[in-house]
Amino acid sequence: MERESSAPPDPADLPLRGLRVVEQGSFITGPLASLLLGDMGADVIKVERPGTGDVFRSYDGTLYAPTFRAVNRNKRSITLDTRDAEDRAVFDDLIESADVYIHNFRPGAAERLGVGSERLRALNPDLVYCAISGLGSTGPYAARPAYDTVAQAYSGMLSLTLDRSDPRISGPAVADAVTGLYAAQGVLAALVRRGIRGGGGLVEISMIEAMAHFLAEPYSSFFGTGENPGPYGRAAVSQSYAMRCSDDRLIALHLSSPPKFWLGLINAVGLPELAEDPRFAAHAARIANYDELRAMLQAAFAKRPRDEWLVELSSADVPHAPVLEPSEAIQDPQFQHLGVVISALHPTEGLVEHIRPPHRFDGATATQMLAPPTLGEHNDEIKRELAERRQAKPRAGDGA
Repeated sequence: MERESSAPPDPADLPLRGLRVVEQGSFITGPLASLLLGDMGADVIKVERPGTGDVFRSYDGTLYAPTFRAVNRNKRSITLDTRDAEDRAVFDDLIESADVYIHNFRPGAAERLGVGSERLRALNPDLVYCAISGLGSTGPYAARPAYDTVAQAYSGMLSLTLDRSDPRISGPAVADAVTGLYAAQGVLAALVRRGIRGGGGLVEISMIEAMAHFLAEPYSSFFGTGENPGPYGRAAVSQSYAMRCSDDRLIALHLSSPPKFWLGLINAVGLPELAEDPRFAAHAARIANYDELRAMLQAAFAKRPRDEWLVELSSADVPHAPVLEPSEAIQDPQFQHLGVVISALHPTEGLVEHIRPPHRFDGATATQMLAPPTLGEHNDEIKRELAERRQAKPRAGDGA
């Protein structure tokens, strides 16, 4: 049975409803930027290459891999080859109907594919055109291939996270995610400007610039002191710790600067005498003697299991949290209270679960979503909409 509409029913009055975004992205940065706009109500149409689509689709040998699903909910998929005349005509119709266009091609590729800024903005002067690159669109590195790890390394991020004694890449794709966030922010700013002054615009962002801006705090530290902060500098300043308990489970602590958190911690772990110890009595002293204090706290935490420590720390009002795996986090009472996990039933791919958008608009959250699309799932639907739009469009010479 054919669905009446692709739009997910949602009680929230999402602020971008009625806005159309055309995304021609792959991997994470471009798709994440458009996902964020789709999460806020925009109609996102993902343009993919026929046959294979976004390369993230096939990381598990299928065309619906978890990597793809992660950043492609709340979208519709159409397959077009913009080098083909017929497909380019459909693409051009899409652009004329769009408010935003997003891509993350390497510099020069958009022009070779016929989707460069100059051509698309000539088709639609009100279009906000967003181009995402790895290392910038100009300069000595512009033509280089760049992925998350490359951007993390060039921006300084890896120097703040790598253990130099055993340098291994770990953690999620931070540069990809941060760049997608900044790209969406830039698009929204350009849309606000369009609403005030009229006309579209060009938004350009690179992964290296996004990550450098994201690292404002360590760069400010360097500018002020002339010293590189290194991977453990922030932990000492913020008095952050990861403690291993007797059951081999971990607890994270973040004391910051208020004395009450420090006093609460040492009382909870049975070390009240540290309040008078000149090595630790003042916040500056605790920063200077961070490694020594960390060793003393670790010895205390190693004596009891994590669940017991969680009770003690909560009673003492110490900022803390268990270090949870994703499988544990989704079962956590606060996660469940907030309704962080949402799901959608795709007509052919089954149940798809996601983490919902974090925003609340007028007290409401987006609790439902459109499941990530299969390749070309909405070809007929989108082409039908464009045909109806063409028919409704006044022809040259018609009276106003």
